[in-house]
Amino acid sequence: MRGPLAREQALELAFAHALVRQANAGELDEVLRFYQPLAPAVVFSRRDTNAPRFAQAVAMAKRSGFQVAIRSVGGRAVAYTTEALVVDHVRHEPRAFTGQQARFKHFAALYAETLKSLGVPAAVGAVPGEYCPGACSVNVRGRKKVAGTAQRVLRDAWLFSTLIVLGDENRLQPVLRDVYGLLDQPFDERSVGSVGAEMACLRAADLIDAVVQSYARRTESFNHETTLDLAYELLPGHIVTSGPGGQPGKAYPAERRSPPTQA
Repeated sequence: MRGPLAREQALELAFAHALVRQANAGELDEVLRFYQPLAPAVVFSRRDTNAPRFAQAVAMAKRSGFQVAIRSVGGRAVAYTTEALVVDHVRHEPRAFTGQQARFKHFAALYAETLKSLGVPAAVGAVPGEYCPGACSVNVRGRKKVAGTAQRVLRDAWLFSTLIVLGDENRLQPVLRDVYGLLDQPFDERSVGSVGAEMACLRAADLIDAVVQSYARRTESFNHETTLDLAYELLPGHIVTSGPGGQPGKAYPAERRSPPTQA
């Protein structure tokens, strides 16, 4: 499946959340979805919402021209513009928790190898001072992070989400510096890179085709409207809501109240 849903990044996150819920219920087997965001966004983790200066971080991101949303995967905030590619891979898999670390290693290697096949000198490993740090980040020359991976695991399904920065790193660096400063988290803006800085002629379509070829199989047999209905149910959990005094409040995913209607 290719293409964004809407300009609102919270809905994109809710749609991925809906897919993994459906996979967990056995309503779909496997989906590979690609999209380029239609608007810049800073996407916070649920852990970030507990930071004392979370409200200030939200306000600063908005002033910088970024939407804000809450994601259900990942440990810390990420930022992106329209010069990014998001790959959401959802799969029904019994006892999905048992393969969590293996998936991180497998997909990080897959994306690094895919980028190398396109001429980008990519490798797997954390970059000092990177945003949303992790051992399975994808970097260039060990100095700049160009792709991050995160996952959400339910009992019988998983969502593995990969964010590849295509460009605009100069715009991302200052907003991430300020966000991480307000969240009291270590960050070095020099760690933010992009594949476009390495291969200026690389198009998103070329990268999508290369990723598809790297996968052994790909399934898209699901009802888009049914998933979108569930995404709207889950949407409140991905929106930064106003708490007391107009300050951003915590957002938690809405529970699924009833099975979706089959078309």
